[in-house]
Amino acid sequence: MPDIVISEFIEPHAISQGLRGFDVHHDKTLVDQPEALKALLGESRALIVRNATPVTADVMDAGPNLVCIGRLGVGLDNIDVEAARARGIAVYPATGANAVSVAEWVIATAMVLLRGAYGSTLDVIAGTWPRENLIAGREIFGKRLGLVGFGSIARETALRGAALGMSVAAYDPFVAADDPAWTQPFGRVERLTLDEIVATSDVISLHVPLTAETRNLIDAGRLLTSKPGAILINGARGGIVDEAALAQALQEGNLGGAALDVFVEEPLSAAKAAVFVGCPNLILTPHIAGRSLEANERVSSMVVERVRAHLEGLAGA
Repeated sequence: MPDIVISEFIEPHAISQGLRGFDVHHDKTLVDQPEALKALLGESRALIVRNATPVTADVMDAGPNLVCIGRLGVGLDNIDVEAARARGIAVYPATGANAVSVAEWVIATAMVLLRGAYGSTLDVIAGTWPRENLIAGREIFGKRLGLVGFGSIARETALRGAALGMSVAAYDPFVAADDPAWTQPFGRVERLTLDEIVATSDVISLHVPLTAETRNLIDAGRLLTSKPGAILINGARGGIVDEAALAQALQEGNLGGAALDVFVEEPLSAAKAAVFVGCPNLILTPHIAGRSLEANERVSSMVVERVRAHLEGLAGA
């Protein structure tokens, strides 16, 4: 039986170099084979997953020798953290490893949505020259970037927004008012309430986990209070935004645009996606904001190093 089971995609060199000397079973199809996964965990000491493998109490019980779980990403909503804690199983996310990738996705989509000119390729090829329809695009310079949550990804986003001439504000009740994080290299980040962020920001970017408190945090009522023409971007977790309310806000012109990389249902089915049909100025991507080549390298290396250190630490104890 393997020492380490990996159920989703990981950079191959992270196994060949970072886990040399360990018996590793890597099969990215295990994410869709829960019983096969459990069968492999009988004597395994570590499990490494991304966001699509549910790591429930039952899965942990199938691996009585499990001592750690590596998460190739930052969100832990697919891992029963309380069950892991009760069993003495350490959980290692790749905190910060994909922050740059997500931050760049946020800023890039914000610029595309504000300018509104990048869907014209086929019209230009066809010779229709739709110039008059595209002259009302907006610059990102001088706009307010409002961050809901102010962790590592939000701070990377703030840095890039400020470099483009944006003013930056954030809401995060878990970052104290006197925390040095509010003073960034580019200057002070304004600390606001959630309602103030929504009401005054030109670009609202979400950076919070999905919890009971954040589910449908951005709902129909809150969307109605947004600044005219505001752009909403969610690269955090599905369920933080009420998707039907967002679609309605776009169709009725209460929002200037939106980008979603995460959804309540993933993969998003055609039936669930139907709510977005006809929505103007909308970008949908399939949970790839944190999946650049460079981020994959960093995430894989960080998790492997932490898992290896944990197993070697036990061996030397």
